[in-house]
Amino acid sequence: MATLHSLALSSPLSNSLHNSRSSTAPTSAVHRSVHSSFNGQSLNLPRLRLPKLTTSSPMRIPVVMMVKPAIQFIQGTDELTIPDVRLTKSRDGTNGMAIFKFDQPSVFDSSGEVGDITGLYLIDEEGVLQSVDVSAKFVNGKPSGIEAKYVMRTPREWDRFMRFMERYSNANGLQFIKK
Repeated sequence: MATLHSLALSSPLSNSLHNSRSSTAPTSAVHRSVHSSFNGQSLNLPRLRLPKLTTSSPMRIPVVMMVKPAIQFIQGTDELTIPDVRLTKSRDGTNGMAIFKFDQPSVFDSSGEVGDITGLYLIDEEGVLQSVDVSAKFVNGKPSGIEAKYVMRTPREWDRFMRFMERYSNANGLQFIKK
């Protein structure tokens, strides 16, 4: 349709239509040719046969979002300091805890401009893991570090946390050391 329209605009008929106050040409005038200088052959294209889409079975296409794994204390502001992370796990493997220690975190530099520390947010392509167990350390009245705890109460939460840590460590060049 766009090709036909552009050809019609170059014809003498379109010049008379173009000079009128109407901004769109009538559909019948676009397909009609009066004194056209075009001497080519007409082209017949086969009709495309597209499969019918039924409303009873909608097509669902999974959307995969690639998000760089990040740790945040203020939502929307990534923490640039890489933490020391210690993991503990119960003997039966049903629960565990991750303790994050940040020395001189970058959140202290921007917290006055952006807002208050509201929790620990571990963000990756699967979603957000969060904890409100965050405490700051002060030396001589100045903030020097942050300690945050993330508790995992089920093996499923443990596995989810480990997937985050694997992505975060790959993105930041970290390695796991078992003691």
